[in-house]
Amino acid sequence: MIRHGLQKHWYDSDPSTALKPLGYLYSGVMALRNRAYDNGWLTSYGVGTPVVVVGNIDIGGNGKTPMVMKLSRLLTARGWRVGIVARGYGAAKARRTLFPMRVMPDTDAALAGDEPVMIACRTGLPVVVDPDRVRGARYLINVNNVDVILADDGLQHRRLARRFEIALVDAERGFGNGWCLPAGPLREPVARLTSVNRVLSQGPDRDFILVPEMPRNLATGERRPLAAFSGSPVAALAGIAHPERFFSRLDHANIVYKAYRPGDHSQPPSKLLASELPVLMTDKDAVKWPSSQAERAWSIVVSIQFADEVQDDLMNAIETEIHTIRN
Repeated sequence: MIRHGLQKHWYDSDPSTALKPLGYLYSGVMALRNRAYDNGWLTSYGVGTPVVVVGNIDIGGNGKTPMVMKLSRLLTARGWRVGIVARGYGAAKARRTLFPMRVMPDTDAALAGDEPVMIACRTGLPVVVDPDRVRGARYLINVNNVDVILADDGLQHRRLARRFEIALVDAERGFGNGWCLPAGPLREPVARLTSVNRVLSQGPDRDFILVPEMPRNLATGERRPLAAFSGSPVAALAGIAHPERFFSRLDHANIVYKAYRPGDHSQPPSKLLASELPVLMTDKDAVKWPSSQAERAWSIVVSIQFADEVQDDLMNAIETEIHTIRN
């Protein structure tokens, strides 16, 4: 709840006077760090295989993981052997001997992170989690023989050399108050966007939108229209960075619900587990939901839909860079 309140302040208000010096300091450190990589003072390590990074410069909620899954399917359809590398939020708490960790659909999300498990469930492709993403990428190449690597949320992890960078921007939220952490929501100054290969904006009449699928029951796989849940109260769980986007979909469908906002990457709240209401939840929450309560749980998957011509233009640009390094 504290983090949710802080994020709301970042997007609704100017930074407090007390936090501005820290924002200046963080911004300066990140700018200096980027300059060090640009000039070779810090080393980026190539892995001999093209790496495509999907990330953002602000705190979460821009559709990075759905974008990674969308690109993985598009690249696979074009004949590439794709692997995904991620840090895995929470994975750093696991024993060092577990890394690099190959993530399977039944891997414990508490060890690998919820998003890597979700990717493994949805794509069936090799997914590796490692706080050392250079080591994780090399593992994908050596063990899974991939020829393209997608890095989920790796824009700031410049130790792993990359051939193509994609930065996602939420057109509705923008960059909040425009300040770097902790005074605002930015991981890096906005100027960082001038150095990436593509900036893709999310929202109506933008580069892409997030399209929700029909809710799917976690026990049976049955799908129902969202409107089918409008007749009686339900619980709604959104342990994501921007939960209001999820709840607004329910509002538009006239769903009466009790909202649970445990925070990004958090476990389902104990009060929710103790209730008996049907639960509508994000796909990221579904991988952490206990199987013993699967019958009352319904997951809403969101997928990327590109605007006209954006998909082909993006894929052609990515393949041009892939061929450049492979030749």
